[in-house]
Amino acid sequence: MKRSDEFARTHLFRRLAWDDLDTDFLRKQIELARNEDLGGAGLKASLLPAIPRDVTTIGVPLQKMATAELVAREPLHICGLPLVLLVLEIYGGDVEVDFAVSDGEKVSAGTPLASLRGPSATLLQAERVLLNFLQHLSGISSKTAQYVAALGNSPTRLLDTRKTTPGWRALEKYAVAQGGGWNHRLGLFDRVMLKDNHLAADQSTASERLENAVRRARETEPELIIEVEVDHLEQIPPVIEAGADVVMFDNFSIEELRQGVEMIGDRAYTEASGNVTLETLPELADLGLDFISCGAITHQSRWKDIALDWKTT
Repeated sequence: MKRSDEFARTHLFRRLAWDDLDTDFLRKQIELARNEDLGGAGLKASLLPAIPRDVTTIGVPLQKMATAELVAREPLHICGLPLVLLVLEIYGGDVEVDFAVSDGEKVSAGTPLASLRGPSATLLQAERVLLNFLQHLSGISSKTAQYVAALGNSPTRLLDTRKTTPGWRALEKYAVAQGGGWNHRLGLFDRVMLKDNHLAADQSTASERLENAVRRARETEPELIIEVEVDHLEQIPPVIEAGADVVMFDNFSIEELRQGVEMIGDRAYTEASGNVTLETLPELADLGLDFISCGAITHQSRWKDIALDWKTT
């Protein structure tokens, strides 16, 4: 039988909030981005500048203080605004920021997102790194919102995957949450997930061996969710018999998904994966699945057009 709804809400899916993220880790990411820009971090020593610096800003006479505005150039679901403060802090601080919207909001083209006032050099040097974060994360939240909308009023939840940019997982999963999606496991540490390669490596694809693999996982990690990927209907009975919490249908047809959901009933949670697109989601929405996992909302998202417009004073 399925574990309780309370257990499911705690262990099976979540929405990362900003307060769930480690700001010290994020500062290190921003510092790395700054060091790439000013000092060539990542290049061999012969290509590095003698002194990390912005040669353009140094060579142009600047007003001491400036005002600029972050503006959406196209419709989007904004994500990453709390990073603005961290970026500006690492580039020297002393910048006043007035936010006009909040993360997760849908905005139209031309919408002001925030106004900034501070040292001209700080704003100019921080501009590209600041926009890179906002454009990338807003692309993910906007893509996610599209996919969530395609599910309509279905109770089936859209989950992300581990197909994230190395080093960016927490931020990208946060962006999924801001777009209305839900977060699957965060890493290899928080769920036992027996996929096809695990079972092949253990020679566990036959019914008895598959059942034993699930039972061993349950004995080893009794407090964690046990999820098993299946690629044909005949694998379902031994997986259920062994007590799996979630059965993931990998690249099943619509008819096979319907049959699989009916076979499982209320004995486990069900998840569909593979061939999840804006076109297939409406069909998947009515099958009674608990979850649909989709890597495309992160790895196929497109950066959104956001600008930092200089204001004359």
